[in-house]
Amino acid sequence: MPPSIGELRRLVSPLPGLVPAAFLPPASHGREDEACIAPATLIESGPVTARAVGSPVSWPGTVAFLDGIQRVEVIGYVGTAPLVAAEIAAAVRERVGRDTRTVAVERRVLALGRRAALAEAGSVLGGVTKIALPEEEPAHPVRDLDAARHAVDRARGEVERVVGDAYRKSAPHWLVVDGSLAESPAWALDPRMLGVSKSHATLPFEGADLVTYLQLPQGHRSSVFQPASRRHAPVYAWGFRLWSWSGHDLLYGLVRIEAAARQETVTMADTICRWLLAERAPISAPDGRWDRLLYGIRGVEQYLKVSRDQ
Repeated sequence: MPPSIGELRRLVSPLPGLVPAAFLPPASHGREDEACIAPATLIESGPVTARAVGSPVSWPGTVAFLDGIQRVEVIGYVGTAPLVAAEIAAAVRERVGRDTRTVAVERRVLALGRRAALAEAGSVLGGVTKIALPEEEPAHPVRDLDAARHAVDRARGEVERVVGDAYRKSAPHWLVVDGSLAESPAWALDPRMLGVSKSHATLPFEGADLVTYLQLPQGHRSSVFQPASRRHAPVYAWGFRLWSWSGHDLLYGLVRIEAAARQETVTMADTICRWLLAERAPISAPDGRWDRLLYGIRGVEQYLKVSRDQ
């Protein structure tokens, strides 16, 4: 059993060449994206339109949800080089009727830093996955923290793929993923997987089409499009408004849905949206992202946090 971040901090405190620290970097709880516009290809005839999907409908049959969490902290410095600890985890929880159970879970503890920082910690890092940061440039604490965050993002994505692939090998049911399907070629081809992304750093349109996309009314979806991509697997996608953004910002209640790039996806887009409307997290949810959360996804996140702290 690898040590927790708190235990690692206590273990490195007495090391003579390492100055202990307790620092939580900004944006350490989730992935970071670079804001840009990447023009998409419309699959449904354009221009982009807002399409009403109808009333919520409960998901028919068994459905599963996949989510991951990460926690990143600086636990010490060797000179100006930070030693970063991270906990990452992912799980799939399956719902049959009113009963939900965990069917796949994976956890890892990481230590990230320049080779000198990892060497200074030595045997303290036993049982921990060590990731050496790039050293092409001189040590710079901000640059090293950025590199560590990107490495943690990649590691979390790998853990999510591990549990998602494990579930798909044993079950044919719908699997809803918090995030994009495009990182996995197998997921992008799967006709019973959906990606639900809360991030809108990359936008698919500009001009009037972007206005329509970002001003979708509640219960409306955009036209289906294929996101621009040179390095990710192709998918179909559309914007969908879970809650009214009136009185809020443009991204309030807006998610991007991803599914396999096939005609059946276009045919089912409204049906899928009606299912997702029935999965919306309640207004009283004590989470700053409640307007873009689904019950099932939130349940996986809560499970991972509670089981981590036990």
